[in-house]
Amino acid sequence: MSNSLLGSHLVRLLLPIALIIGVLLGLGQIVQIANANAGFSTNLPYILFLTAIALGHTFKQSTMAMVSIAMLVAYFVIQQRLQTPLSTGTTLLEVSLLCLLLPVACCLAYLFPDTGLLNKTMALFIAILASFILWSYLIISHLAQGGFADFSDALLTSVPQISSLPLVLVLYCFAISGATGIFLLKYQRAIDASVYSSVLLASTTFIIFHLPSISSTLFSLAGILNIIYLISASHQMAFNDRLTNIPGRRALEMDMKHLGRRYAIAMLDVDHFKKFNDTYGHDTGDQVLKLVASKLTSVKGNAKVYRYGGEEFTVLFKGKNAADSHQYLDDLRQEIADYQMVLRDMDHRPEDNKVGAAKRAKSKASHVSITISIGVADTSHTRKPNEVLKLADEALYQAKKKGRNCVQRA
Repeated sequence: MSNSLLGSHLVRLLLPIALIIGVLLGLGQIVQIANANAGFSTNLPYILFLTAIALGHTFKQSTMAMVSIAMLVAYFVIQQRLQTPLSTGTTLLEVSLLCLLLPVACCLAYLFPDTGLLNKTMALFIAILASFILWSYLIISHLAQGGFADFSDALLTSVPQISSLPLVLVLYCFAISGATGIFLLKYQRAIDASVYSSVLLASTTFIIFHLPSISSTLFSLAGILNIIYLISASHQMAFNDRLTNIPGRRALEMDMKHLGRRYAIAMLDVDHFKKFNDTYGHDTGDQVLKLVASKLTSVKGNAKVYRYGGEEFTVLFKGKNAADSHQYLDDLRQEIADYQMVLRDMDHRPEDNKVGAAKRAKSKASHVSITISIGVADTSHTRKPNEVLKLADEALYQAKKKGRNCVQRA
C-alpha cells in the first residue's frame, strides 16, 4: 500500500514505448473506433489534460500541470490548424515549429517550483508559451510573405522512408526523448515521468503525423499517463516522509494490516538525538535523519523501512522472526556506528563551490559518529501487529538502558 502507482522507474520508462507499439499494431481498429465516435475521440485529449491540470492545482503539483497545459495548447493547435496534408501551404512548417517548441515547453517545468496554479510562477509559464506562439506566428507570416526563399530546401529536407518531418527534427525528437528518459532513470520523480512520456508521445505523433487519428490517440495516452503520475505524486505525498523520502507512519499503519502470520518488527532510535540537535543545530539533525534513512534502505532480509516519527524508525520483516532479523539489524547498527559524518560550517560557507572545495581541502573537517539503538519483537507472543510493535518499543527501551548502540530482542 505504501508503494506509489507505477513506482518502478523501468516501468515508467518502458510503458510509453509499449503503448506506442500497441497503437501502431492496432491502428486499424483504433481508426475504426475513432471514426465511429469522432466527436468523443477528438475531444478526449482536452478532457484528460483539463483533468490533469485540475489535479495539479489540487495536489500543488504545478510543474506537472504545466506539462499538461503545454500539451493541451499543442493539441489545440493541431486540431485547429494542422488538419490538412503536410504538402499544403505552411502546414509542414507549422508542424516542424510545434515539434521543436513543445518538448522545450514541457522541459521548462523543471525550472519552476511546485505550487498551486494561481500565482506569478504559472503566469510566467503562460507568458513564455505565449511568446512561443507569437514567435511561430511571425515566422509563418514572414514565410507567407515570401521570406525564407531557400528555407524548405535547406532545413525542411526529409527522408520519406522515415518521416515526412524534416530529418533534423526526427533526430532532435530522438535526442530529447532520450535525454528526458535519462532524467527519469536518474531522479525517478513523477515530474520526470510526466515530461518523458509527454515528450516521447508528442514526438512520435509528429514523426508519424500522416497516420489517421494518431494525434488524438497518442495525446489521449499522454493525458492518461499525466493523470496517473499526478495521482502517484499525491500518493507519495500522503504516505512518504518528506524529510527522509521513505514511507512514513501512515504507510506503516496500512502495511501492518497485511503482514501475515509470521513477521518481526524492529523499532530504531538515534542515540542522544536531542543533545545532538542542541549542540549542532536542527539542520545538522535533519542531515542525521536523512543519513539513517539512507542506510535503512539498504537493510537486507526483504525489509521494509519507515520513519515512525521524530528520530524513531520502524523496520518490518515479513516471514521472519526476531532471531532471523537480528543479524540484519546488527549489521545496520555497525554500519551507522562506523560512519564518520562530516560537519561543515554552513554559516560561513562560500557561495562559489570551487572556493568552498579549496577551503575544505586546506582545513581539517570536523567529524562526528552516530549510533542507534534497536528493539525487535516477533509473533512468538502475539500476532497482533500493534502489540508486536509495543513489544519492540519496550525492547528498544531495554537497549537504551543497556548502554545504547545495541540490538535487543523482546
